[in-house]
Order: sequence, then C-alpha cells, then structure tokens
Amino acid sequence: MKLYHGSNLAVTEPRLLQSDRKLDFGAGFYLTSSYEQAERWAFLTARRRGEGSQIITVYDLDEESLEKLDVLRFDSASEQWLKFVSKNRYLKDYTDDFDVVIGPVANDRTMPVIRLYFAGIYDEAETVKRLLPQKLKDQYAFKTEKALKILRCSEVKQL
Repeated sequence: MKLYHGSNLAVTEPRLLQSDRKLDFGAGFYLTSSYEQAERWAFLTARRRGEGSQIITVYDLDEESLEKLDVLRFDSASEQWLKFVSKNRYLKDYTDDFDVVIGPVANDRTMPVIRLYFAGIYDEAETVKRLLPQKLKDQYAFKTEKALKILRCSEVKQL
C-alpha cells in the first residue's frame, strides 16, 4: 500500500518529534492514502512555515506488518472516533499506548462542527451525523519507533 506525507521538505527517514500542536491522534508521524490530501498538507505546511517548497514523500507499507503492532482503526467518523480526537485535541497531557492510529481527518471544514460539540450545542450523535456527509480523508498516525520501522520511503515528489 502507498501512503503519502505532505510537507515543506522531504522526509525520507521519519522521526517522532515533540510538538505543542494538538493533533487528531496525538503525537506521531502522519501519512494518508490520499495523494490529494498530502498535496493539501504540503501546501499548508509550506505556507505556515514560510520556507521550503511543497513536497510529497511516498512510503510503501506492507499491510501485514500492521498485524504485529497495536493498531486502533476508525473506519468512519463515529462517536468513538470523536471522543478519541477530542481527548487528543483538548485534554492536556493525554497519551495512549497505540503504535498506529488510522481514521478520518478532522480538518478545517470539520472543526466548526466539533467546536459546537465542545460548546455543548451538539451531542455526540448529532456531531457525527453532521460530519458523515463531508467525505473525510484518512490519516495514519505512526506513534512509536516500532511503527516507524515498517515504513519504506519509495519516492520524493516536489510539487
């Protein structure tokens, strides 16, 4: 399986970096199976950092190797997904023990709905109902060194 990482630089040897950014699945190295999503991430990262160019690093993943890891998978936006994303984005010092987390991206279009959930205007069921039509792209968060070892960089594309 091909996975893509969009950034402002080539990342041929992924690392786990400490960040103060609150991400959907917590700290980790993020990839997607959507080339278009990686293009968007590359554009946004280059713009946010104000340096580098838009680059997509392509990885090969042997899906059988995932079976040897502790993987949490969300097939769609669900109440469980919403709770997990909420913990990672809004609870200070929240951590988990998963090697890899796979599921939909809470992006710029979803955040207004999620903010209304946090404000208590929507309950979990209503929030998920409003997110489902948005055709959310996927993301793979590789959260441990053990998980990073199953990735193989195969190509770097400058946009």
